[in-house]
Amino acid sequence: MPGQRVAVWASALWWGSLATIGFLVVPMLFSNLATPAIAGAMAGKLFAAGCWVSLACGLAVIVGLRSGGAERMNAAVQVTLGFVFAGMLMALLQEFAVAPRILARDNLKLWHSVGTGLYIVQWLCACAVFWRLTRRLPAP
Repeated sequence: MPGQRVAVWASALWWGSLATIGFLVVPMLFSNLATPAIAGAMAGKLFAAGCWVSLACGLAVIVGLRSGGAERMNAAVQVTLGFVFAGMLMALLQEFAVAPRILARDNLKLWHSVGTGLYIVQWLCACAVFWRLTRRLPAP
């Protein structure tokens, strides 16, 4: 089951990267850098990189889950894939719909809240994928 191992590792990287960037690194930027503008610029770069990590990890999970063929595409796998697609969609929306508005400082409070919401939903989707993939791993 190498495909399942790839999916598990990719989901762990996805969830872990989101948790680390969003809940540790970015808050540290705002508490340690000279101005909120500098911290915000750096946070934006980290979130942009995180989007691509999320998409790569999501794709790796999809490939890993699909490698077992049609006989493994049961309802549980389909639900897991739904979480993967939802998380990837949140990453894309955050990067291409919300981030440009934040950079343009267009109604900053609203778009920052929307971006935060999308990030949390993406984190929850990645968490659900990781949880679902690791709850019944076969013994080695």
